[in-house]
Amino acid sequence: MNTITNMQIDDLDIAILNILINDPRISYLEIARLCNVSGSTIHVRMKKIEDMGIIKGSKLVLDTSKLGYDICGFIGISLNSSYYINSVSNELRQFKEITELHCTTGPYPILAKVLCKNIQHFQDLIMNNIQIISGIQKTEIFISLSKIIDREIQL
Repeated sequence: MNTITNMQIDDLDIAILNILINDPRISYLEIARLCNVSGSTIHVRMKKIEDMGIIKGSKLVLDTSKLGYDICGFIGISLNSSYYINSVSNELRQFKEITELHCTTGPYPILAKVLCKNIQHFQDLIMNNIQIISGIQKTEIFISLSKIIDREIQL
């Protein structure tokens, strides 16, 4: 038995999850064929996995560059004090360009992943929107040149 966050799952559950990680659009019947079990078994196991909260849902993955968002970057955000983490985070939520926001250790209590159409868009977002938020001391920008790995964890 494997234990994930204090929940018991077995080897069939792990096999199902690994299949879904590699191909989220695969049908339950195809998963059943690959696992040598019935389709109803897969339905029961998927319900169990979802009820356990292991699968939180599904999402659409876009090729944002085909939609005109050619710049992916990260913003390290230093704060005047830790007191500002919640208020700054709430302010940052309003910007659609911020696709991920992490509370981190190290020199930047907040790390934001940003998608922008071009460098001018990125500069405008930083200078005219983010750097003016009360509580932000400074920002440091990192531009992604390419994404080498993009995957879910393998179990």
